[in-house]
Amino acid sequence: MAYGLCALSANPRSNNLGAFDVFTRDALVVSHMDIIQIRAGAKRNGFSLCLFGIIGLLLSALWLAWLPEWLKLAGIFLTSASLVTILIGWLKVREPVFSFELSRQHLKYLHRFGHWQLEWGNIQRVGIPRVRRGLEHQDMELIGIRLKDYEPLLASISPRLASNILMQQRPLLLQDEDCKTGQCYSETLLEKDSYKGNSGKEYRGIVAMFANRMTRIREVLGYDLFVFASEFDRSQEEFVALLNACQQQSLKDE
Repeated sequence: MAYGLCALSANPRSNNLGAFDVFTRDALVVSHMDIIQIRAGAKRNGFSLCLFGIIGLLLSALWLAWLPEWLKLAGIFLTSASLVTILIGWLKVREPVFSFELSRQHLKYLHRFGHWQLEWGNIQRVGIPRVRRGLEHQDMELIGIRLKDYEPLLASISPRLASNILMQQRPLLLQDEDCKTGQCYSETLLEKDSYKGNSGKEYRGIVAMFANRMTRIREVLGYDLFVFASEFDRSQEEFVALLNACQQQSLKDE
């Protein structure tokens, strides 16, 4: 008996597959369950940037030591640029190798600040949000996930990651005709620090603010969770198709 999770993407080199042995009380069943790991686009070129920054720092040291005084301003600029390059490269290196893990049971997002996890059955839909620009609707450079119930997500997410998402996705609240630049001030940026789930459980603090943000942002874009295109290794359309295929296969196997 074998379980196929879902069809692989058009670029099989970007998937890493694993296998698990499944044991039951009645019999030993060996099944190959595909785990698809999506490489994090944010980690790309991290080591290269660090290397270029170090080389630039060495050159700037020689520049400041040997060149005339009137050229030292350029050397200081090169030093600053090299330090910034090293910092950016270091932040990229710290990112996880994989940003997503897709198994038969769940979708898992990985970040240096933590992770969140969703059961396939808790996902209502996955798609690409659209915003109006003049007379046209344009796709945004991210994917959106609409949930059936917030509480399983709130139980899996760390406060540190929730805080990062609150800051990162703040401009998404301002995606309407009255705020085309994303630089407007809005009272919707201020979230309540208490939230009551469908089960009656009370949440406080950052996690509650995160839940209230999802409620507000759903009214604007129709989705609760968002992942920027830089987080995965393929096009938005391919990634949405992959997630939908995995969800359909998982629900079919239940």
